[in-house]
Amino acid sequence: MSASLKVSNSSKSQVSEFILLGFPGIHRWQHWLSLPLALLYLSAIGANILILSTISQNPSLQQPMYLFLGILSVVDLGLATTIMPKILAIFWFDAKAISLPECFAQIYAIHCFLGMESGIFLCMAFDRYVAICHPLRYPSIVTNSLISKATLFMVFRNGLFVIPVPALAAQRNYCSRNEIEHCLCSNLGVTSLACDDRRVNSICQLVLAWLGMGSDFSLIILSYAFILRSVLRLNSAEAASKALSTCSSHLILIVFFYTSLVVVSVTHLAKIKATLVTVLLNVLHNIIPPSLNPIVYALRTRELRVGFQKVLCLGLQKK
Repeated sequence: MSASLKVSNSSKSQVSEFILLGFPGIHRWQHWLSLPLALLYLSAIGANILILSTISQNPSLQQPMYLFLGILSVVDLGLATTIMPKILAIFWFDAKAISLPECFAQIYAIHCFLGMESGIFLCMAFDRYVAICHPLRYPSIVTNSLISKATLFMVFRNGLFVIPVPALAAQRNYCSRNEIEHCLCSNLGVTSLACDDRRVNSICQLVLAWLGMGSDFSLIILSYAFILRSVLRLNSAEAASKALSTCSSHLILIVFFYTSLVVVSVTHLAKIKATLVTVLLNVLHNIIPPSLNPIVYALRTRELRVGFQKVLCLGLQKK
């Protein structure tokens, strides 16, 4: 019997760790993929830290829209760091083994940060809705108090909401297979190795995803429907263009985030066999948004670009 198996009190073999094999079909040379993934991770860390530094050092950027962006950067740092160190350890040090508690903790962290990212997108959509549809009431509605309460609500909602996902996964009986054709612990990927019925896990994840991120997405769509209606009523083409410009970067990120999330979820729920494309998409879904968000906002927001230049110039002067 291998070292990764142990005998339980019920006389059944129970695995004590999982083996993350990485990308299916390219195990021998998959370490080359660590180079672009490491660059994405470093860009995500550097860009999000730059955003946080820029917002904190520029009083003019300490407005609701930028404060929400700063919170999004914190969430992105957490999401990227949840998966990338382990993935790079697999490629560089062949550290494929992961204990069951570590695996279930990663499942929890991934779902938690994805849910918080979805919630922050909703907060940002609400911010744009009030700013465009009710500009005169904006200062009295979107206050620092509202931002703090909304952030705390999103943290507690997702922190508590996703507990059943790893808890149910931990209740499954893993009695034989322990090799996962993946770089990270995904709920349905892990529970597919269980010897008992895992339908309750699939149903739980589907229900929680709809109640959490599904409701967020529905409210985001509703917010932008109201924004579009309000913009179309503007008599000034210049004002309409400016209003749409402030929302375009947000929409780009939302479309990518939810589209890739749906594709990843469907491939798992449909029990499609893991392939290089599906596993790579799952990994990129967790690392592309953290590295893409700062770039999109920097390109679309003049105030941020100016703030970046000030922070970078100040850093060079200190050296």
